[in-house]
Amino acid sequence: MILHMYFARKFTYTFLGITGVFFLLMLLIDLVEQISRFSAEGVALRDIVELTLLNTPEGLYNILPLVMILATITLFLGLARSSELVVTRASGRSALRALLGPLVVAAIIGGLAVAMANPIVAATSKRYHELYETYRSGGNDVFSISSEGLWLRQGDKEGQTVIRAARADPEGTSFYDVTFLSYAPKGGPVRRIQADTAVLTRGAWALTGVKVWPLGAGLNPEAEAAIHDTMELPSSLTQDRIRDSFGLPNSIPIWDLPGYIRQLEEAGFSARRHSVWLQMELARPLFLVAMLLISSAFTMRHTRFGRTGISVLAAIMLGFGLYYIRNFAQILGENGQIPIMLAAWAPPVASVLLAVGLLLHMEDG
Repeated sequence: MILHMYFARKFTYTFLGITGVFFLLMLLIDLVEQISRFSAEGVALRDIVELTLLNTPEGLYNILPLVMILATITLFLGLARSSELVVTRASGRSALRALLGPLVVAAIIGGLAVAMANPIVAATSKRYHELYETYRSGGNDVFSISSEGLWLRQGDKEGQTVIRAARADPEGTSFYDVTFLSYAPKGGPVRRIQADTAVLTRGAWALTGVKVWPLGAGLNPEAEAAIHDTMELPSSLTQDRIRDSFGLPNSIPIWDLPGYIRQLEEAGFSARRHSVWLQMELARPLFLVAMLLISSAFTMRHTRFGRTGISVLAAIMLGFGLYYIRNFAQILGENGQIPIMLAAWAPPVASVLLAVGLLLHMEDG
């Protein structure tokens, strides 16, 4: 038990150290990028730093498998150089038993990443995109879904428009039983529009079955209401922006994702992308464990055997290959080419089996 705790503690410190280094590197790189992007827009340095701090957690969360690989390589190369692995084997411990401490730590890190880091990243990512749109165009477009229907907001320098629809088609271009409420840039509502259907075209909403109420001061909205068979309303929204607004599952905390999937399906949208993301997040701890096993299989050899550089390169390349296969399976799952559970769980399970086979062959074979 003491030996397991020793290895677990060393691996924890190594992982935290490498995570800190990557965080600082990504922070500095993103800061330079944000400065070059927004300095001409007159955005203050304080706001740019805020954007950078909001954007960095998402990037760090995405490269956790790489951090796990590098932490494992660093740990076992250090243990090999200090001959601690030789002593461990001499005491009768096999390679798999020596991995017990780091494996437990990797599983805990994966669980904490899903349960705690995922909601934090979702919140910072959502806030980053809101501020980014505000600084870029002076207004931000928002999509949300609830039991009362679909809610959108389109905005520009001329004001904001809140849009509510009872339901929509799966593509997110045709909305039904739609209400538009327009606001002045620095004032209250100025117009309300009710339409039976609203189809998003290039740069405009094509409305049918329209009734318009003016909401200016001193007006009688119902008395001055106008009815139109068809009407066009300018829009800053596009199909891609609407689909991205509700199609980015990483902006939704994993605890809220099951309920959001149900609401999305009830509104008529396809929630397959969100379902795949939910299962892949649940499988993330197993995939991180697989990255640890893969890296340890190539780096638990003593340094006197030589070819350490080739072993490190092989571990990194195999880890990247499995990461690519995982992302490829995610795409296939989102497109409906393979079942959701297969897309999410097959890559990590196969990676663990491959890693165990390599360990048994290279260490105890």
